[in-house]
Amino acid sequence: MAAHLWSAFTAENMYRNGFGRRSFRFEEEWQQGSLSKRDIDMRQMRSEAKVHVVRSKKTVAEIRDLNVAQQWQPAQRKGDLWSWALDDMVDYFKPEPGVTHNCAVLLLDSHWDTQNQVIRGHAALGGNGRGIGLGIFGSHALHTYPSCLEDVVPAMTDCTKTNTQVVASDCGDDSSQHWQAMCIGIGAHLHEVGHVFGCPHQSKGVMLRDYGMFNRTFLTKEPYSTKTKQPGLQPCLPEHECSWHRLDALRFRSHPCFKLVTDQLPCSEDGIQVWAIDQGRLFITAKSGVSFIEIRPEGEEFCNAWIEYAEGPEGYPKQVMLTESDIRNRLTSELRTRKIKLEIFSHAGGKFELQDINKAVAKIKLPKGATGWHGPKFGHGDQPGTKAQDLIFPHSWDQKMMLVAVKIYYGMAVDGLEFLYENNTSHLFGKVGPNEHLFTLDTRQAETISGFYVRAGVWVDGIEVLTSLGRRSGVFGNAMGGSGQTLMPPRGYRIAGISGSCGPFVDSFGLIIMR
Repeated sequence: MAAHLWSAFTAENMYRNGFGRRSFRFEEEWQQGSLSKRDIDMRQMRSEAKVHVVRSKKTVAEIRDLNVAQQWQPAQRKGDLWSWALDDMVDYFKPEPGVTHNCAVLLLDSHWDTQNQVIRGHAALGGNGRGIGLGIFGSHALHTYPSCLEDVVPAMTDCTKTNTQVVASDCGDDSSQHWQAMCIGIGAHLHEVGHVFGCPHQSKGVMLRDYGMFNRTFLTKEPYSTKTKQPGLQPCLPEHECSWHRLDALRFRSHPCFKLVTDQLPCSEDGIQVWAIDQGRLFITAKSGVSFIEIRPEGEEFCNAWIEYAEGPEGYPKQVMLTESDIRNRLTSELRTRKIKLEIFSHAGGKFELQDINKAVAKIKLPKGATGWHGPKFGHGDQPGTKAQDLIFPHSWDQKMMLVAVKIYYGMAVDGLEFLYENNTSHLFGKVGPNEHLFTLDTRQAETISGFYVRAGVWVDGIEVLTSLGRRSGVFGNAMGGSGQTLMPPRGYRIAGISGSCGPFVDSFGLIIMR
């Protein structure tokens, strides 16, 4: 029932943010109904959320060890419960490569230690790893949760005092009554689910600690509080409620778990490229579209300024241009002079961090006095013996030079690229590898290179040449390695060359662009 409350709460919040009634769906199964008290008497069958009961490989004694209890101050291994739960989920669901199973785990072996006044077998943690999105929480407040729809209002107005001789009072006075314990239990677990979906801590809302007001979304008036010694708020208006932060809603808008049937088909490529040009301008390109940009001044814990983009008839904008003044003017006068970091999000869920907008511009002098700019590089460029390399294409500044073909050298990764010209000269980026593929350009139709599709992680796994006629060479190297990025210059610019590094193989790759 708590999970259905999460879903309803999230759908209402997304609707209020203008994104439709989006919410995450559950794995369901056809079973004896339990949403209503009458379901058993009426023998009502329903398609309901499936609950998996998973036996841990750890013993109860290990789970309840004080040294792994998150709220026990001297504990040395506070993250172990999450790691153990992750191991159990991986063993149980056996996720395949590229597939993520999102799990909300309730630890049923939680126990209130009256002697030490601490909850054993409890941790509030959320994150992702090994194909599992995992948010865990203890079951110490389970006795306050509603078990069906008819119990929701009674549970949210239950003023029974929490007897700490028997059950836990999580967060001290914040759980001094059953309705408060329920809000903390359900709301804090939802907070961890937020981490599963990529939400960081925010300045307000579920991702801060506002979930103590979780019940206000479902009630018109709040019950009496023994903490404040005052009657509860009435009426409970939307501005008084706990909610998802706007930035959380923007993340959910693009998340595959929140898709609606009316949404456009998603783009599978989540890559983002940032091109820093003169005069403080930033060109941002993303094949799936730019969703929003967080502006983070140095020293600020939370993001309080951002730029968001609306969906148009053709989706989200594939290219946006910002100036430094545009960015700084969105901050208060006190923060405008600080170092600014940008976190840019694509509609397909990709993320790009620009650490300092002042240091983003990377100029390079080209032949004949022209100016070029380095684009973003993909691959870490830190393999043993790696050397940086810039290759300026002769045809970018000398019209007499005609590029006729590209030779790709590859093995299990990309070894190098050789660019062949009509005058029988060639220029090599990287090195010659065990295998090669010759991709010929149609010079009769003035076909040129318009970009590259790169598969990269720690190094460049695979690469594909894209042309002005829409042709593709195919991916050579490891076509499934790393993550995919399409490198194409922004409108009004063209490729002047390529930049990167090469050791045992090419371990970083990017474009050099010019007007």
